[in-house]
Amino acid sequence: MTERSFLPDATAPQRESFPLDWPRAYGEPALSGVIRTTPEDFRVDEILGFEPDGDGTHAFLKIRKKNINTERVAKQLAHFTGVRQVDIGYAGLKDRRAVTTQWFSVDLAGREEPDWHSLAEDGVEFIKVTRHRRKLKRGALQGNRFTLVVRDIQGEPCLFEERIAEVSANGVPNYFGEQRFGFANLEKATAMFTGQLKRVRRPEKSIYLSAARSWLFNKILAARVATGSWNRAIAGDVMMLAGSHSIFSIDVVDSEIEQRIQKLDIHPTGAMWGGGELASTRDAELLEVAAVKDDMVFSAGLKRAGLKQQRRALRLIPETLQFNRIASNTIELQFSLPAGSYATVVLRELLNYRQLG
Repeated sequence: MTERSFLPDATAPQRESFPLDWPRAYGEPALSGVIRTTPEDFRVDEILGFEPDGDGTHAFLKIRKKNINTERVAKQLAHFTGVRQVDIGYAGLKDRRAVTTQWFSVDLAGREEPDWHSLAEDGVEFIKVTRHRRKLKRGALQGNRFTLVVRDIQGEPCLFEERIAEVSANGVPNYFGEQRFGFANLEKATAMFTGQLKRVRRPEKSIYLSAARSWLFNKILAARVATGSWNRAIAGDVMMLAGSHSIFSIDVVDSEIEQRIQKLDIHPTGAMWGGGELASTRDAELLEVAAVKDDMVFSAGLKRAGLKQQRRALRLIPETLQFNRIASNTIELQFSLPAGSYATVVLRELLNYRQLG
């Protein structure tokens, strides 16, 4: 998963058609600071969720990289081993301006094991080399562990401690981070859907479809944040079991549902737009339809592209969220997130920040 700053509302680049200043759940943060002063200030460690079995044709490589993105490493591995780039696997994209640890797989069927440590690429370090029977597929990870250093802190520390406790107990809105939308992916998605962009290669098409779908989800979630229902159920909601993608629908909200939400056992969901009927009904359906009514180009385009209705949790719970004051004006934040979620949407609920570089 690529990470790039979700800038605070006051300094976020505003787009005339696609402003990304989504409402916060807890209001304006009490602290401000600077992130990514150095790559070491933004560390991400991939949690694979399974152990490679030590056998098979796929080399599994645990790599620590600095100032280099995932796709660059994949290209270098393909060139180094002489395999096609399609034979290189990784579970998710990681950012360039950071120190990140992640797994790659290389299909070496019919090839000898190379001397991995002779790969001449600055910023790439091999941590572990083993084997597995299957290629590492996109999304095949449990989550990521983040260690973020925030410098030049301004504000009242005791209020920050209260915000940390609040976010730990109740989570944050599970927005797609600004990095999902790139610099012009939404504009290009519009051009693609309206026929102004005639020739679109498959990789770019996938990016534009994801951006449009994420935009609609964020609008639904923003509407739930505005009404205070992003972390509670409303009539006709579709609930998701925590730690899974299993969902079930509810007609009305009863005490059992309320208790399970409070215990973080289940989360309300929002639509990931596509063809087919919405799974939500009653109040939830009305809210979702109203939230995306001004984006018919996207909703219709996603249906024509063959995407099907899916659901995504509205609430994100950062695990083991903690912070340490490592200097008078510097703190270190640590937390874990499940796959498909964004550290920056947690960070923006905790403090206003800007990034260097």
